[in-house]
Amino acid sequence: MTRFRMLTAVAALALCPAITLAQAAEPSAQSRSFKAIDLFALEYAADPQISPDGKKIAYVRRSFDIMTDRARANIWIVDVATGEHRPLLSGASNFSSPRWSPDGKGLAYVSSAEGSAQIYVRWMDSGATARVTNLTNGPAGLSWSPDGRQLAFAMFVPEDAKPFASMPATPQSARWAGKPVVIDRLNYRNDGAGYAAQGHDHIFTVPAEGGTPRQVTTGAFDHGGRIDWSNDSKTLVFSANRKDDPDRHPQRDQIFSITLETGALIQLTKREGPSVAPQISPDGKMIAFLGYTDRYTSNQEFSLWVMNRDGSNARALTASMDVGVTDFGWDNRGNLYFAYDQQGTTKIATTTPKGGTRVLASGLGGEDIGRPYSGISMSIARDGTVATNVTSDTHPGDVAVIKGTNLRRLTRLNDDVAAIRDLARVEEIWTTAADGVKSQSWIMKPANFDPSKKYPMILEIHGGPHTNYGARFSAEMQAYAAAGYVVLYSNPRGSTSYGDKFANMIDKAYPGGDYGDLMAAVDGLLSKGYVDPARLFVTGGSGGGVLTAWIVGNTNRFRAAVVAKPVINWTSFALTADNPSYFGRYWFGKNPWEAGAQAEYWRRSPLSLVGNVKTPTMLITGEQDYRTPISETEQYYTALKLNGVETAQVRIPDSSHGMIDRPSRLVAKTTYILGWFAKHGGVAADTGQ
Repeated sequence: MTRFRMLTAVAALALCPAITLAQAAEPSAQSRSFKAIDLFALEYAADPQISPDGKKIAYVRRSFDIMTDRARANIWIVDVATGEHRPLLSGASNFSSPRWSPDGKGLAYVSSAEGSAQIYVRWMDSGATARVTNLTNGPAGLSWSPDGRQLAFAMFVPEDAKPFASMPATPQSARWAGKPVVIDRLNYRNDGAGYAAQGHDHIFTVPAEGGTPRQVTTGAFDHGGRIDWSNDSKTLVFSANRKDDPDRHPQRDQIFSITLETGALIQLTKREGPSVAPQISPDGKMIAFLGYTDRYTSNQEFSLWVMNRDGSNARALTASMDVGVTDFGWDNRGNLYFAYDQQGTTKIATTTPKGGTRVLASGLGGEDIGRPYSGISMSIARDGTVATNVTSDTHPGDVAVIKGTNLRRLTRLNDDVAAIRDLARVEEIWTTAADGVKSQSWIMKPANFDPSKKYPMILEIHGGPHTNYGARFSAEMQAYAAAGYVVLYSNPRGSTSYGDKFANMIDKAYPGGDYGDLMAAVDGLLSKGYVDPARLFVTGGSGGGVLTAWIVGNTNRFRAAVVAKPVINWTSFALTADNPSYFGRYWFGKNPWEAGAQAEYWRRSPLSLVGNVKTPTMLITGEQDYRTPISETEQYYTALKLNGVETAQVRIPDSSHGMIDRPSRLVAKTTYILGWFAKHGGVAADTGQ
């Protein structure tokens, strides 16, 4: 079964310049307003990988083709000193996971150029490229050995199911129905991946010059994540959940080492909580990793840890900062660099195994251009030069380099868009709820904003609920502002990047006080005088869909609402969503059938408030959504209909939770939301008036 770790469901969107901006403009090429279809004119930089000597950065330039409605991912390279920027690997196929060899002379990557995803190596001096593998499934976690002779990776290995019943033979020329599908694991489907095949992820090695991959790990467990090598290239370290029946015991990945020659497997961590992403220090004496001690709360974030090479003396380096670390790496001097979110912005700081932290840069990320979520990649050269991506409210992720505390942006992938489109800037506000809790929000205004006028407003609510918005680019919200709305988006209690206490204010109590934070933000915006209180609209997806449904069950102040991919009934959700062992235990403390649990499941379900709803409410969900299954949407739609509320159900065929596996699906989402609001007193569709 493909590895699944329950992390916050935040989808990344890749969009591209497959058409000219004049062609993208709708309906007139003379309009400077950003339109939903302009998604196809956007790009972003992902996975920047700096060469060991710090002189060049290879990165994945992500885009979409408007004619095929498919993703494209090419590898480009930037000279750090001169800023020279050129394609390295491009074309109709996708290229990903660029990884420099230890001497910087080779670049490994993954490509589907010959049909299936395979590992290739390019020699940078000559440009010669060789296919290294002939794999049956796609590789992940690509990693060079320090001696440059081998590559490690993880790959799904199917297993033959052993049926407990056998059908009789089909008569010759008979046409019987398809064979029954037998499911016997708790985690039997994963959002975005579908129904799981029998099998597990295992780690392999292959000679860097090509050859037969060798399977390193075995057993009925998933292995992978970040894979690292010992300095002598003889041992691998990685994470895996090897507990008996791991599906029933989430958040228990531990770090293991395996000796390649003998296959000897050693468990290095034995913590009550996950330990993941191990990386050995340059001197080989320590391992840094991400982990936390499991408290069974709905929000728990990773700290950066270090331990001795044998697993002893494990200690958290960033616990006192009260932030969640998302990525990290070593330089050759033994310094650690790590990324984290703080008050809606993404930062990189440095520390040492002995402690002491220095912030290097902020305003980083940009790997989700649909909505203003965090999302960052980083890599570190031997001398401590950091390659990362940088974003703002008006540009998606670009490649940047950090030397010391000097941040330099190296690419400007979307300046052509900014040159002919009026993009909205954001304004930060803080508001206080009735119980005294303060929260942060941002306001986007239409182009040519006139403070003497009264504008309609859209409140857009993030998912998670344990994620965060910030002053980052958002194609969806740019489209809303360009249509003529003032857009308000917030980080109510429960959001990350404000510390553990703030995030866990909704632990075992969601939805709840976050409703008060959102209403306070709306009131704070209304006090500015340029929003029409009779033309308020609200929408949100996933966790934001929960809160949108909760809002219309508690107040009639909004003219119309769009509930995207929601949870409506916590009982049905807990038993039909992917990773069912997680939600009951961590979000409620009990499973739905346990004593006293059902009353709380029902109290926190938006379905319990449907009798109060008067607001015209549209629902939109992907038909292959296994995170918040479409059955949740169907329940709410039927209940609204029975209650006499004006409603519509918009189903996105073949789409999973993120609704971003095809870019036209995000265009559809934005278009239908604006259409519903226009129908109920908002801005007339496509006029910008």
